[in-house]
Amino acid sequence: MPSLSERVAAAKAATTTTVESQRDDMFKDLRGKLHFKIVEELGPTLYDRQMSDAELRLRVIEMLEWALDQEEGVPLTRSDRTSLLNEIASDVLGYGPIDPLLNDPDVTEIMVNGPHRVFVEKFGKIEQADVRFVDATHARRIIDKIVGQVGRRIDEATPMVDARLADGSRVNAIIHPLAIGGPFLTIRKFSVDPLTERDLINNHTIDERVAKFMHACVRGRTNIIISGGTGSGKTTTLNVMSSYLPSDERIVTIEDAAELQLHQEHVLTLEARPSNIEGRGEITIRELVRNSLRMRPDRIVVGEARGGEALDMLQAMNTGHDGSMTTIHSNSPRDTLSRIETMVLMSGFDLPIKAIREQIASAIDLIVHVARLRDGTRRITHITEVEGMEGDIVTLQDLFLFDFGLGVDEIGRAHV
Repeated sequence: MPSLSERVAAAKAATTTTVESQRDDMFKDLRGKLHFKIVEELGPTLYDRQMSDAELRLRVIEMLEWALDQEEGVPLTRSDRTSLLNEIASDVLGYGPIDPLLNDPDVTEIMVNGPHRVFVEKFGKIEQADVRFVDATHARRIIDKIVGQVGRRIDEATPMVDARLADGSRVNAIIHPLAIGGPFLTIRKFSVDPLTERDLINNHTIDERVAKFMHACVRGRTNIIISGGTGSGKTTTLNVMSSYLPSDERIVTIEDAAELQLHQEHVLTLEARPSNIEGRGEITIRELVRNSLRMRPDRIVVGEARGGEALDMLQAMNTGHDGSMTTIHSNSPRDTLSRIETMVLMSGFDLPIKAIREQIASAIDLIVHVARLRDGTRRITHITEVEGMEGDIVTLQDLFLFDFGLGVDEIGRAHV
């Protein structure tokens, strides 16, 4: 039987839990009331393009303070009041609890695993963030706001959506009934200040010799595939390699969401378009690749090939558009070739495998493979030349390899 002191401690803990629960319920109700009042009172002012962000936020905070003063019998400390005002202002003007994460330059990815569990990627490592949504309805409201800003819709009829924020960050959302315990939200942040060749060298992603070699290959108009897994740094590597392109050439870039930041004079940026609410108007990467061939490009740079556009890229590389580049998801240079074969078959043409491999061997000169290691660092692990065909096999030759035999240091980082 528990002692008297244990029973007293248990009673105190239960009382504290009850008080905290009541306090949370009060905050939740108050937050909902204030949010509704702000939207009702300010209405179109929230979307007034004539006001700066600072002016709009000040107006919202003033209105919130007025609305909070109208609520009677609500005991709030000064810190509680300030916290509540900032939270609701972020909800109304921004993206709620994930606003600080979007503004944190060290955060590269935000993963919302339901309303109460938010994870972020920092310096290549995934960790849980100290933020949470009030409930699933709160998280859903933020998702609706994100997708609504780009003219998309998410509901039970269309429970999955791809969108992007105003700064170009990629967004994927999935809700009930597909997301059990959701809604789930994933944001790949757009880098305002992209990494440069010097950054990759300082981060040991590549070394000086490899950088000089890649620079020479790009200037020499070799056709390059950058391969790697999810989050391995393919787009970053493509952006760095695109910076080597001559400024006197006509470059066409094609992406799902415009992320490449080229500083050459003669760059045409094309972006695919998803279907509208009625399911019409979609423009795919493949259609843009086909159209780009009529735009007299010297170089074609495709953000990522993931379907039938792989065949059109091979055709372009084989018909005078030397020096083109794209990225592909794969686990190794050899897997990259298998993936390209599969994607060409997805184009709808019943081509024999040998013909596809001959096209691949003729079109592609170099495969640059990027990997994210266990310590969270990104490394270019292979630079592989496509030599040609031997019988029915495409032959590869590794030019540079990352030496995993050097081992790791005391904190698990691979030696370079």
